[in-house]
Amino acid sequence: QVQLVESGGGSVQAGGSLRLSCVTSGVTYQPNCMAWFRRGPGQEREGVALIRTVTSFTSYVDSVKDRFTISRDIAKNTLYLQMNVLKPEDTATYYCAAASSCRSWYQTVPWDEYRYNYWGQGTQVTVSS
Repeated sequence: QVQLVESGGGSVQAGGSLRLSCVTSGVTYQPNCMAWFRRGPGQEREGVALIRTVTSFTSYVDSVKDRFTISRDIAKNTLYLQMNVLKPEDTATYYCAAASSCRSWYQTVPWDEYRYNYWGQGTQVTVSS
């Protein structure tokens, strides 16, 4: 059974940094795409960052560009999200997600949640001003 387990969340002051991790287990193949999503208080879940594992192509939502970096350590089956210069509006529960195949859509509709096969339970990030 495939499991995604996030960690690394916490409370930080504005301007600070956190690194989220997502360990994947139970897979017999490398997911083609992995991504981070988040849901802020009273908001819908939104896509934040995507990585296409076979090419290391990355994509970010505008609000986090130049502040967040998504990366993956294949040997450790771990996805990361380095978050710098955090803002109060980054406060949310962060989820990692994996898609078995994404070649046809990763550049056009990367944030369609239904395209992702597996999801983690989330880790909370709180940024205070």
